[in-house]
Amino acid sequence: MSVELKKELLETHIRAILELIGEDTKREGLLDTPKRVAKMYGEVFEGVGIDPETALTTTFEEDYEGMVVVKDISYYTFCEHHLIPFFGKAHIGYIPNGRVVGLSKFARLVELASKRPQVQERMTQQVADAVMNVLQPEGVIVSVEGQHLCMCARGVKKPGSSTVTTIKKGVFKENVALAEEFERALLRD
Repeated sequence: MSVELKKELLETHIRAILELIGEDTKREGLLDTPKRVAKMYGEVFEGVGIDPETALTTTFEEDYEGMVVVKDISYYTFCEHHLIPFFGKAHIGYIPNGRVVGLSKFARLVELASKRPQVQERMTQQVADAVMNVLQPEGVIVSVEGQHLCMCARGVKKPGSSTVTTIKKGVFKENVALAEEFERALLRD
C-alpha cells in the first residue's frame, strides 16, 4: 500500500473517530485535523519496522578502557496501550571492548526505539540489546525515565509521577561499583 493511500486511510479513520466522539468535522477548527493527525502519525511512528540497531552501524576501533556515558537523551513516544504520549530521558553507559560509536548515534538509537507504539520496559531493553549486539562491549547499562500521560492525565490521574527502568548487561550485572559509577555520572551537571 502506498504512503499516500495510507495517509488518506488515516485521514478517513481520524475523521470517523472525531464523528464517533460527537464532534462536527465540518467545524472550521477541525477541517484540517485529520490531515494534520495523519501527518503527525507519519512522523511519530516513523521507526515502525526499522531495527534500532541500524542507528549503530558505523563503529570505530578504539582502545579505550573506561566507561562512556551519554545522558539526558530526550525522547517522546506513544504508549501502545492507550496511544497517548509518554516522554522523558534515556541514559546509556557502556565499557567498550575495542569498538566505539559516534556519540550522536546513541541519540539516534533512542529515537528509533521511541518512534513506534511502545512500552518503557521494551524500549529500555531494545536500547541495551542494540548496544550489546552491535558494539559487543564488556557491558552496558541503560536507564530510562518517563512520564506517562496515560497515568498522569487519565485513569488514576497522578501528575508528576515518573517511571524509571534500568537494564544491566555484562560487567554491569556483576560489578556493583560500575553501576554506582554510572549513577554518579547521571548526578553530575
